[in-house]
Amino acid sequence: MTATDPALTALAQGWCALSLLHGRIEAHIERALQAAHGLSVREYSLLDVLSRQHDGEGGHLQMKQVADAVVLSQSATTRLVTRLEDRGLLTRYLCPTDRRGIYTNVTDSGLELLEQARPTNEAALREALDEAARNPELAPLVKAVETLRVPA
Repeated sequence: MTATDPALTALAQGWCALSLLHGRIEAHIERALQAAHGLSVREYSLLDVLSRQHDGEGGHLQMKQVADAVVLSQSATTRLVTRLEDRGLLTRYLCPTDRRGIYTNVTDSGLELLEQARPTNEAALREALDEAARNPELAPLVKAVETLRVPA
């Protein structure tokens, strides 16, 4: 393959379109969440992921699993957890069966803020997708997002 290979160019163009769609959606949601709730997209995502934990077998996530879920490095995730902990939205505690492990839970205040922010997140996502769907280059990607069913 060369840099002018049509297949490579099409692949690169597809990746650019996907990246553009993601960037537009994230920026739109970021503005909405910041304005209405003082939350970033990453903070919202972290609260959302941690709110889905449960006390059953495998119900609590280790920091690496949390980092993977919010698509951040472990160090960036730890800094994000610390910021939200400082705001009283998260708490950390030692794993009862492995004192080296630290778990993070969403506080009642964090759950309340998350529930208030969910409709904002959903509405901003819908608005961003509707706007992107009007762009012929992004419309097929929007359709794919809208029909994609990923297990929770």
